[in-house]
Amino acid sequence: MMQQVDKESCMKLGNYCDTEVHRIKKMLVVRFRTPHRVISTCRVNGGLHDDLECVFNHQSCEPTGHTRKELKTIITSPEIYLEGLCDSFELPEKTASLGTAANMNYAAIETESFRGLKVTAICTGGVEGNAGRAGDPASVYEVEGGFEPLDRIGKELHGTINTILLINRELSKGAMVRAIMTATEAKTAVLQELAVSSRYSEGLATGTGTDQIAVACSLDGGKPLTSAGNHSKLGEQIGRSVSGAIRKTLALQNSLTPENQRSILAHLRRFGANRESMTGAVAGKLQKETAEVFRNNFQSLDRDPMAVGALCSLVHARDKIAWGILPESCMKELFVMHGAQLAAAISHKTDRYADYVRTLSAEIIGMDSDVFLQFVYVSCALGYSEKWKD
Repeated sequence: MMQQVDKESCMKLGNYCDTEVHRIKKMLVVRFRTPHRVISTCRVNGGLHDDLECVFNHQSCEPTGHTRKELKTIITSPEIYLEGLCDSFELPEKTASLGTAANMNYAAIETESFRGLKVTAICTGGVEGNAGRAGDPASVYEVEGGFEPLDRIGKELHGTINTILLINRELSKGAMVRAIMTATEAKTAVLQELAVSSRYSEGLATGTGTDQIAVACSLDGGKPLTSAGNHSKLGEQIGRSVSGAIRKTLALQNSLTPENQRSILAHLRRFGANRESMTGAVAGKLQKETAEVFRNNFQSLDRDPMAVGALCSLVHARDKIAWGILPESCMKELFVMHGAQLAAAISHKTDRYADYVRTLSAEIIGMDSDVFLQFVYVSCALGYSEKWKD
């Protein structure tokens, strides 16, 4: 049985768009002070409603290895789980809930205002284990009464971006749906700019498999706004508030920032690279003394901005070939050209570029992830082998 919440643990975060926002222990609660229209992905009270009294975001577990018995109830009997939470936190029955393993202390709030129109995004997020790309292989197939595991383990990894979007004007039902599209585009744009890798394919992530959203607009009695797309000011405000809040919460939850993504390894992770495999492969192509220096100073190469920039060019060329923008018939020349650039960036000897091209032309080149990574490692080793030569 869930325990009643201590009211002294309730922290008011502010008033936004005719709502009050509180953090209560592991829950972030948005209470409506006036009637609101809500559209959400919630399992209980989801869809479109004009009679809800609040929306909340709840941390239900820790991100890794946490097997609370109540978690099964979320899947098998979500109505019972929601009822228990509402009782414990003294919330009304007419409530929509978002669930996550993200820390509510890392929630980020961003507001955009224009001529009296206000939009507030409240986001929590974690993508370390569950980032994926739309169209990645699925893990389960829903059947009557549950979910059937497919080829993989059938268990969703932890990592969720949750968004609560508040708007102080009434929206038409169609505009409510469009607001979800605009908010989703903003989320995906942030992940693309941060070069977040899918954990399930070689692609860049567009979200996670468990992302949730709730959009609430005030039923103020005025003529409803009908457009929430990118051409409208409302759409711009949605995009800016959501992207700003997601950037902040990912920085807090995962230390996922542009600065921390300035890393060769960060851009190779989606092809199966990790620090151990990269270090071993590059060191294995160096003379013993140089290899030891490299092992002891891995980050000096991994985070060198010139090397990261050159590696990004190589990875992007591979993506363009995979997407059909560049013809595969040009793959060898493109890979060699950018591989030589990577070697020159590491050695700081641009005058050796032509020699690096000749050397790399003899390497095995292909789109297969293992083959591609080996080519990257050869290029790194080629540059590092000459970095300290006079």
